[in-house]
Amino acid sequence: MKPTPPDDPKATGPESMTFTLHGTPAPMRDYPAAQSRRGRIMMLLILLVCALPVIASYFTYYVVRPGGRTNYATLVDPQRPLPSLEALPAEDMAGRSVPLTTLKGQWLVIVVAPAACGTTCERNLFLQRQLREMMGAERDRIQKIWLVDSPEPVAPALAAAVGAPPAVLSYRVDRDALARWLEPERGHVLEDHLYIVDPLGNWMMRTPARPDPVRLKKDVERLLRASQWWNRAKDAP
Repeated sequence: MKPTPPDDPKATGPESMTFTLHGTPAPMRDYPAAQSRRGRIMMLLILLVCALPVIASYFTYYVVRPGGRTNYATLVDPQRPLPSLEALPAEDMAGRSVPLTTLKGQWLVIVVAPAACGTTCERNLFLQRQLREMMGAERDRIQKIWLVDSPEPVAPALAAAVGAPPAVLSYRVDRDALARWLEPERGHVLEDHLYIVDPLGNWMMRTPARPDPVRLKKDVERLLRASQWWNRAKDAP
Protein backbone atom coordinates (compact mmCIF):
# COMPACT_ATOMS: atom_id res chain seq x y z
CA MET A 1 0.00 0.00 0.00
CA LYS A 2 1.42 3.32 -1.07
CA PRO A 3 1.81 5.72 1.79
CA THR A 4 -0.12 8.96 1.64
CA PRO A 5 2.13 11.95 1.33
CA PRO A 6 2.19 13.94 4.51
CA ASP A 7 1.13 17.11 2.70
CA ASP A 8 -2.02 15.47 1.46
CA PRO A 9 -4.86 17.34 3.18
CA LYS A 10 -6.84 14.17 3.53
CA ALA A 11 -4.16 12.78 5.84
CA THR A 12 -4.25 15.61 8.34
CA GLY A 13 -7.70 14.93 9.65
CA PRO A 14 -10.45 17.52 10.15
CA GLU A 15 -9.46 21.08 9.34
CA SER A 16 -8.90 23.15 12.47
CA MET A 17 -10.99 26.33 12.95
CA THR A 18 -9.27 29.61 13.64
CA PHE A 19 -10.68 33.09 14.59
CA THR A 20 -9.22 36.46 13.80
CA LEU A 21 -10.12 39.32 16.14
CA HIS A 22 -10.40 42.49 14.08
CA GLY A 23 -11.54 44.77 16.93
CA THR A 24 -14.79 45.48 18.69
CA PRO A 25 -17.34 47.75 16.98
CA ALA A 26 -17.50 51.36 18.17
CA PRO A 27 -20.37 51.99 20.57
CA MET A 28 -23.42 53.56 18.91
CA ARG A 29 -23.81 57.30 19.45
CA ASP A 30 -26.57 58.61 21.67
CA TYR A 31 -28.45 60.19 18.78
CA PRO A 32 -31.41 61.55 20.82
CA ALA A 33 -29.02 63.36 23.19
CA ALA A 34 -26.99 64.74 20.28
CA GLN A 35 -30.14 65.99 18.58
CA SER A 36 -31.29 67.63 21.81
CA ARG A 37 -27.95 69.43 22.15
CA ARG A 38 -28.13 70.64 18.56
CA GLY A 39 -31.68 71.86 19.18
CA ARG A 40 -30.63 73.87 22.24
CA ILE A 41 -27.71 75.41 20.36
CA MET A 42 -29.98 76.37 17.44
CA MET A 43 -32.51 77.94 19.84
CA LEU A 44 -29.80 80.00 21.53
CA LEU A 45 -28.51 81.15 18.14
CA ILE A 46 -32.01 82.20 17.08
CA LEU A 47 -32.51 84.15 20.32
CA LEU A 48 -29.16 85.85 19.84
CA VAL A 49 -30.03 86.83 16.26
CA CYS A 50 -33.37 88.26 17.45
CA ALA A 51 -31.69 90.27 20.21
CA LEU A 52 -28.84 91.64 18.09
CA PRO A 53 -30.83 94.48 16.46
CA VAL A 54 -31.85 95.84 19.87
CA ILE A 55 -28.32 95.53 21.22
CA ALA A 56 -26.81 97.03 18.09
CA SER A 57 -29.19 99.99 18.02
CA TYR A 58 -28.40 100.98 21.61
CA PHE A 59 -24.70 100.36 21.06
CA THR A 60 -24.77 102.51 17.94
CA TYR A 61 -26.63 105.37 19.57
CA TYR A 62 -25.02 105.42 23.00
CA VAL A 63 -21.51 104.05 22.43
CA VAL A 64 -20.44 104.53 18.82
CA ARG A 65 -20.27 108.26 18.46
CA PRO A 66 -18.52 109.51 15.33
CA GLY A 67 -16.27 112.51 15.84
CA GLY A 68 -18.12 115.80 15.98
CA ARG A 69 -21.54 114.24 16.66
CA THR A 70 -23.42 115.74 19.58
CA ASN A 71 -26.95 115.41 20.88
CA TYR A 72 -29.16 118.44 20.95
CA ALA A 73 -31.60 117.02 23.49
CA THR A 74 -30.43 115.68 26.86
CA LEU A 75 -30.01 111.92 27.26
CA VAL A 76 -31.45 110.60 30.51
CA ASP A 77 -28.98 108.43 32.43
CA PRO A 78 -30.05 106.12 33.89
CA GLN A 79 -33.18 105.67 31.85
CA ARG A 80 -36.48 105.56 33.73
CA PRO A 81 -39.08 102.95 32.76
CA LEU A 82 -42.76 103.80 32.38
CA PRO A 83 -44.27 103.59 35.88
CA SER A 84 -46.91 101.07 36.83
CA LEU A 85 -50.52 102.05 37.43
CA GLU A 86 -49.86 101.91 41.17
CA ALA A 87 -46.88 104.26 40.91
CA LEU A 88 -48.56 106.68 38.48
CA PRO A 89 -52.35 106.36 38.27
CA ALA A 90 -53.60 107.50 34.86
CA GLU A 91 -57.03 107.88 33.30
CA ASP A 92 -58.11 108.56 29.75
CA MET A 93 -60.33 111.59 29.20
CA ALA A 94 -63.42 109.41 29.66
CA GLY A 95 -62.28 108.55 33.18
CA ARG A 96 -61.17 104.98 32.50
CA SER A 97 -58.06 103.79 34.32
CA VAL A 98 -55.20 103.09 31.87
CA PRO A 99 -51.70 101.84 32.80
CA LEU A 100 -49.13 103.93 30.95
CA THR A 101 -47.13 100.73 30.43
CA THR A 102 -49.64 99.80 27.70
CA LEU A 103 -48.01 102.50 25.55
CA LYS A 104 -44.88 100.42 25.00
CA GLY A 105 -44.07 99.52 21.41
CA GLN A 106 -43.65 102.96 19.82
CA TRP A 107 -41.60 106.07 20.33
CA LEU A 108 -43.56 108.43 22.57
CA VAL A 109 -43.27 112.21 22.45
CA ILE A 110 -44.84 113.51 25.66
CA VAL A 111 -46.16 116.96 26.49
CA VAL A 112 -46.98 117.78 30.13
CA ALA A 113 -49.46 120.56 30.79
CA PRO A 114 -52.60 121.40 32.78
CA ALA A 115 -55.99 121.16 31.11
CA ALA A 116 -56.14 124.95 30.68
CA CYS A 117 -53.19 124.65 28.24
CA GLY A 118 -51.55 128.05 28.14
CA THR A 119 -49.06 129.44 25.65
CA THR A 120 -46.26 126.98 26.47
CA CYS A 121 -48.65 124.03 26.22
CA GLU A 122 -49.97 125.17 22.84
CA ARG A 123 -46.44 125.70 21.54
CA ASN A 124 -45.33 122.23 22.69
CA LEU A 125 -48.41 120.50 21.27
CA PHE A 126 -47.76 122.23 17.93
CA LEU A 127 -44.07 121.22 18.04
CA GLN A 128 -45.07 117.65 18.93
CA ARG A 129 -47.28 117.49 15.83
CA GLN A 130 -44.69 119.20 13.65
CA LEU A 131 -41.91 116.88 14.82
CA ARG A 132 -43.95 113.78 13.99
CA GLU A 133 -44.86 115.06 10.52
CA MET A 134 -41.22 115.92 9.76
CA MET A 135 -40.38 112.21 10.03
CA GLY A 136 -42.17 111.55 6.72
CA ALA A 137 -42.69 107.86 6.06
CA GLU A 138 -41.44 107.03 9.57
CA ARG A 139 -43.98 109.22 11.37
CA ASP A 140 -46.30 106.33 12.24
CA ARG A 141 -43.62 104.96 14.53
CA ILE A 142 -44.19 107.97 16.80
CA GLN A 143 -47.16 108.39 19.16
CA LYS A 144 -48.09 111.81 20.55
CA ILE A 145 -48.99 111.89 24.26
CA TRP A 146 -50.41 114.68 26.43
CA LEU A 147 -50.23 114.11 30.19
CA VAL A 148 -52.82 116.42 31.74
CA ASP A 149 -51.71 117.17 35.29
CA SER A 150 -54.76 119.08 36.55
CA PRO A 151 -58.35 118.03 37.32
CA GLU A 152 -60.35 120.62 35.36
CA PRO A 153 -61.93 119.65 32.01
CA VAL A 154 -60.21 120.39 28.71
CA ALA A 155 -61.94 123.06 26.63
CA PRO A 156 -64.12 121.47 23.90
CA ALA A 157 -62.30 123.23 21.06
CA LEU A 158 -58.92 122.06 22.33
CA ALA A 159 -60.20 118.52 22.92
CA ALA A 160 -61.45 118.41 19.33
CA ALA A 161 -58.11 119.71 18.04
CA VAL A 162 -55.96 117.15 19.85
CA GLY A 163 -58.44 114.39 19.04
CA ALA A 164 -58.29 114.96 15.28
CA PRO A 165 -56.34 112.19 13.46
CA PRO A 166 -53.60 111.44 14.08
CA ALA A 167 -54.86 111.96 17.61
CA VAL A 168 -52.88 113.00 20.63
CA LEU A 169 -53.50 110.38 23.32
CA SER A 170 -54.43 112.32 26.44
CA TYR A 171 -54.28 110.98 29.99
CA ARG A 172 -55.05 112.68 33.26
CA VAL A 173 -52.34 112.08 35.89
CA ASP A 174 -51.43 113.27 39.35
CA ARG A 175 -48.74 115.94 39.15
CA ASP A 176 -46.85 114.84 42.28
CA ALA A 177 -46.75 111.21 41.10
CA LEU A 178 -45.66 112.35 37.63
CA ALA A 179 -42.78 114.33 39.16
CA ARG A 180 -41.43 111.11 40.62
CA TRP A 181 -40.93 109.81 37.07
CA LEU A 182 -40.23 112.78 34.78
CA GLU A 183 -37.83 115.51 35.83
CA PRO A 184 -37.33 118.96 34.29
CA GLU A 185 -34.00 120.65 33.74
CA ARG A 186 -32.77 122.60 36.74
CA GLY A 187 -34.46 125.98 36.85
CA HIS A 188 -37.44 124.80 34.76
CA VAL A 189 -40.80 123.10 35.31
CA LEU A 190 -42.27 119.94 33.77
CA GLU A 191 -44.31 121.94 31.23
CA ASP A 192 -41.19 123.49 29.65
CA HIS A 193 -39.96 120.31 27.91
CA LEU A 194 -40.95 117.47 25.63
CA TYR A 195 -40.07 114.00 26.90
CA ILE A 196 -39.14 111.09 24.63
CA VAL A 197 -39.79 107.48 25.63
CA ASP A 198 -38.38 104.57 23.62
CA PRO A 199 -40.46 101.56 22.45
CA LEU A 200 -39.15 99.49 25.37
CA GLY A 201 -40.90 101.92 27.70
CA ASN A 202 -37.88 103.90 28.95
CA TRP A 203 -37.83 107.68 29.30
CA MET A 204 -34.48 108.35 27.68
CA MET A 205 -34.42 111.94 26.35
CA ARG A 206 -35.59 115.43 27.38
CA THR A 207 -35.69 118.37 24.99
CA PRO A 208 -34.48 121.81 25.99
CA ALA A 209 -37.08 124.42 26.88
CA ARG A 210 -38.37 126.10 23.68
CA PRO A 211 -36.49 123.59 21.50
CA ASP A 212 -35.32 124.28 17.96
CA PRO A 213 -37.44 122.00 15.70
CA VAL A 214 -34.69 121.50 13.11
CA ARG A 215 -32.05 120.42 15.64
CA LEU A 216 -34.54 118.25 17.51
CA LYS A 217 -35.55 116.60 14.23
CA LYS A 218 -31.97 115.38 13.76
CA ASP A 219 -31.99 113.70 17.18
CA VAL A 220 -35.27 111.94 16.49
CA GLU A 221 -34.09 110.82 13.04
CA ARG A 222 -31.06 109.19 14.66
CA LEU A 223 -33.29 107.40 17.15
CA LEU A 224 -35.58 106.07 14.43
CA ARG A 225 -32.66 105.01 12.27
CA ALA A 226 -30.94 103.21 15.15
CA SER A 227 -34.15 101.34 16.04
CA GLN A 228 -35.44 100.58 12.56
CA TRP A 229 -35.32 96.78 13.06
CA TRP A 230 -37.12 96.65 16.41
CA ASN A 231 -39.72 99.39 16.26
CA ARG A 232 -42.43 99.16 13.59
CA ALA A 233 -45.35 101.43 12.85
CA LYS A 234 -48.69 100.59 14.39
CA ASP A 235 -52.09 101.27 12.96
CA ALA A 236 -53.12 104.79 13.72
CA PRO A 237 -55.60 105.03 16.61
